[in-house]
Amino acid sequence: MNEKKIKDITASAVGFGCWAIGGTWNNVNDGESIRAIKAAIETGINFFDVAPVYGKGHAETVLGNALQSEKRDRIIIATKCGLPWSQDGRKKTRKDLSRNSIFKEIDDSLTRLRTDYIDLYQVHWPDPDTPIGETAEALADLKRQGKIRHVGVSNYSLTMTCEMMAGVEVATFQGLYNLIEQNPAHYHTIPLQYRARDEALPFCQAHDIKYLPYSPLMQGLLTGTLHRSGNWDEHDDRRNNPKLNGEAFEPYFHCVEELKALAVQADVSLAHLAIRWLISQEAVGPVIAGAHTVEQVKDNAASMNASVNPSLLNCAEEIVAKWRLE
Repeated sequence: MNEKKIKDITASAVGFGCWAIGGTWNNVNDGESIRAIKAAIETGINFFDVAPVYGKGHAETVLGNALQSEKRDRIIIATKCGLPWSQDGRKKTRKDLSRNSIFKEIDDSLTRLRTDYIDLYQVHWPDPDTPIGETAEALADLKRQGKIRHVGVSNYSLTMTCEMMAGVEVATFQGLYNLIEQNPAHYHTIPLQYRARDEALPFCQAHDIKYLPYSPLMQGLLTGTLHRSGNWDEHDDRRNNPKLNGEAFEPYFHCVEELKALAVQADVSLAHLAIRWLISQEAVGPVIAGAHTVEQVKDNAASMNASVNPSLLNCAEEIVAKWRLE
C-alpha cells in the first residue's frame, strides 16, 4: 500500500470512508461492515474517516467495535465535530462549533470509538454562529489534553482556514473532489466556499496541509455501475444528490459512459482510474474511498496495483473537460 504523510502520521494512500457503515445507504448491515473494516486492515489500509453524524453515532460505534482487537498505534482514526443532533425522536442536526459542544462531542466520540484519543479531529462544516477563534482555542486545548493529535477542517473557505490556523495548527483540509467534480460549487444542494483544484489544493501545497478528498468515486458514479435511473430507494441518502437524479444526471451518466470506454480500452477499472488520478496529486492525502463490503474494500486497495500511467490520466481529464459539468 502506498503512503501519504500527514505531519508525523504515515497513512495509507487509500483510506476507508465510513459514511455508508452508518446505515443510511442501501443494503448495509453491521456484520458485513465489521468484516469490511477487518479486510481493510489486512490489505494495508490504516486510515479510517468517520463522523458522529453518520447514522447519528452508529458509524463510530461500528468502527469502534471492529477495531477493538487491533493494535491502536497502527490505526489512524479521523472523526469530526460540529454537527450534533437533538436527543428527541427527530434527532435533528444543527451546526455547533462552540467550546462546550466540542468538549461534549469529543467525549461522546471517544466512548463510541472505544479509544482514548483521536488521531485527526476535523470540524465538519462551518458554524456561522461561533467565532472561529473560540473553536480553534477549544481544539488547541484538546491537543494539550492528549485527546486529539491533529486538527483538520472540512468544507471551510480558505479565509476561514487561515483564521483557524491563527489559533491552532491545521493538518488537513477535507473537501469534495473527484475526477468529475474538480471545482464543484455545491455538495448536494449545499454551497461550497472553496474551489478544490484551482484554490484549495495550491493552498494546501503551500502550507504543508494534506487535502482529503471525500466522494472520490462521486458516491458510486465513478464505479461505472449506476443505471440511468432507479439507483436508490427512499432510505438512501444519495437520492438527495441532484447531480445523481433526474434530468441533471443525464450528462454525468454519459460522461461516465465515455470514461468507462476509456478504462476498458486501457484494461483497468474505472474506479481504479479515478482513485489513481487523485493519488497522483502531491497535495492529496489519503483518498477517502467509501466501502461497506469486503469486496469493495479489496477493490479499492487493488487500485494501487492497477496499470495507470500519466497519459491515461490525461485522456480521462480531456473527456471530463469536454462535458463541462461544473
